Amino acid sequence: MKSFFRPKHTINCRGQLLDLSTPAVMGIVNITPDSFYAQSRCDNETEVLKRVENILNEGGSMIDIGAYSSRPGAADISADEEIARLLPSLYLIRKYYPDVPVSIDTFRADVAQKAITEGDADMINDISGGEMDSNMFDTVARLHVPYILMHMQGTPQTMQHEPVYKHLMNEILLWLSHKVDALKARGVNDIIIDPGFGFGKTVEHNYELMSKLSQFVIFELPLLVGISRKSMIYRLLNTTPEQSLNGTTILNTFALLGGANILRVHDVKEAAECVTLTRKIAEY
Repeated sequence: MKSFFRPKHTINCRGQLLDLSTPAVMGIVNITPDSFYAQSRCDNETEVLKRVENILNEGGSMIDIGAYSSRPGAADISADEEIARLLPSLYLIRKYYPDVPVSIDTFRADVAQKAITEGDADMINDISGGEMDSNMFDTVARLHVPYILMHMQGTPQTMQHEPVYKHLMNEILLWLSHKVDALKARGVNDIIIDPGFGFGKTVEHNYELMSKLSQFVIFELPLLVGISRKSMIYRLLNTTPEQSLNGTTILNTFALLGGANILRVHDVKEAAECVTLTRKIAEY
């Protein structure tokens, strides 16, 4: 059972080495009015602080904060509006929680730049893998921060318009390998792989991807999985995001057994329990 977990992985966040050989739980903080899961939205400073406090109290060790909804068909907002939403919350988090690692969920290099240099965020989570802003990789290299490299086919506005693959795993692995090479050529050392569940993939694609998750070990990089309350769960079960906690927990467990180092989730307590229980199994 020990083979369920990856070799030791560390990432450098502002000089602090984070050991991901024990899987970490990353709690989602949405400061958008239209994220697909309504209960994840934070509309004011009090809600942001309460959300971060809950994440940490329930066993989360990282925060991922985003101001641009990436749900299928979401409204496109300007970079200025994204920054205007993000910075006040980042200032607030840093004031009260200066040591918690914060990931900024954006595909825009300018937004990432300001979030890191002005908002003291620690890492960049880019749903487009550099496809939506040609300056992103150079920006990451210049900032010397960890980068979450996610695979997506299309854009948030088009990604679910009949996505097609001839060979799903081969295409995703090849795409990621080219991106990893491009990042390493720029001197980016701290790369986290995200297969991109739900981003330009059908329900069938998502489950094939989950069943073959262990193939991502070839990169010898930390692996992040984000399937929390997504449509791959509630469409298959004919329910809703609000009714998808049980399905999320099942798939988070499967992801951990497949080698996930980070779970990006709405429901932190349940994900942290998945980590504890699967680690116990791995002792034998």
